[in-house]
Amino acid sequence: MESNEIFHVPADRRSAESAALPAAGEPKIKAEVVTDEARFLELATVWNCLVEEANIEHPFSSHEWVRSWWQCFGAGKRLHILVIKAGDRPIAIAPLMLSVGRMYGLKVRKIGFMANVHTPRFDLIIADRRREVYRIIWEHLLKCADLWDVVELMQVIFDSPTLKELTRLAAKDNFLTGIWHSEDCPYVEFAQGWRTLLRSLSHNHRSQMGKRLRRLRRIGVVRLEVIAKPDNLQQVLEEGLSIEAAAWKAKAGTAIVCRPELVCFYRQVADETERLGTLRLVFLKVGATRIAFAYALFHKNKIYVLKAGYRPEYAAYSPYLLLCHLLFQEACERGVAEYEFLGGSDAWKLRWADKTKSQYWVYIMQRKLRTSIIHAVKFGALPSLRRRRLYSLLRYGKATIALGLLWAIEQAIV
Repeated sequence: MESNEIFHVPADRRSAESAALPAAGEPKIKAEVVTDEARFLELATVWNCLVEEANIEHPFSSHEWVRSWWQCFGAGKRLHILVIKAGDRPIAIAPLMLSVGRMYGLKVRKIGFMANVHTPRFDLIIADRRREVYRIIWEHLLKCADLWDVVELMQVIFDSPTLKELTRLAAKDNFLTGIWHSEDCPYVEFAQGWRTLLRSLSHNHRSQMGKRLRRLRRIGVVRLEVIAKPDNLQQVLEEGLSIEAAAWKAKAGTAIVCRPELVCFYRQVADETERLGTLRLVFLKVGATRIAFAYALFHKNKIYVLKAGYRPEYAAYSPYLLLCHLLFQEACERGVAEYEFLGGSDAWKLRWADKTKSQYWVYIMQRKLRTSIIHAVKFGALPSLRRRRLYSLLRYGKATIALGLLWAIEQAIV
């Protein structure tokens, strides 16, 4: 598709290394800790080579993505990247950082991925000797356990060995563990072609798309605009972000333009991915007016949509669904393999997609009072309350009496 297209780390920690016993004839594995930003930046080539060797399909583990994330969201956090080597050869990277946060009102020190809710998918980058690498990472985490209360690894795909291996190793050493289901991400496969995809949709959905497209064409020519390398990238992106904010997101405070760090991030990602040739800014146009927008990346023959929106004055035409309709048709014609909606399985996405990819967060917690309370709430109390109103109250921080009582108990005992 073309253009139209916050921590002090003791000195001995900074050079800490852990070693694993190699198989016969293989070099010893060790973990080197990177805490300096300049050194992190120097890792770009090695980092991206390992991403390729690890056969990571999505674009969210690339050095460009993680670097952009760190430069926009890294304030108050501390790098703690592990570079795993077999002898002198890098074979894996654990993109970790130290931070301080709260879980159910209780303050905790975390070590986890260089990621947040704006990272659609993430994992450890492991190119070779996978099981040994997991062991060396856990041995390092165990050795520096005075730095953290909770290990939190977010947005790990359902079939990743990370879900099993790290929790297995941690449980063996008597740590609290848990796997939390984050979301199910819908996706559409195009291998069978456009006609087959259409036939797989409900009759009502096909009919509504046809009617709305015909009605919209009475206003003006309807066409898809896919921009990959615009001369005025930031200007085009600004229009796209204004569309993303136009309907309800700005009022809810969730639009990108509502927070400077989000604007920073998505602008920087656009610059980086435009240079790499993977950026796609997709618009639905009526005449000369852009009425719907998708901020997407085209990577390894798949489309990943980061953000989307539409102009509310055109809501009656379901403009984003029409954008999908036209984009999917073009994607089928061009031999694109897949479209990833990302995010949760919203009803409108499931009009198109009958398959999802589940994602999970990995938690490892030390057996302290504070973290035991958190673990009991997250993996004991909350699952049994999910279908009750109390769950939403806890989730949004309104059940202060219950959590306040837990906090008071903790303080009394400590």
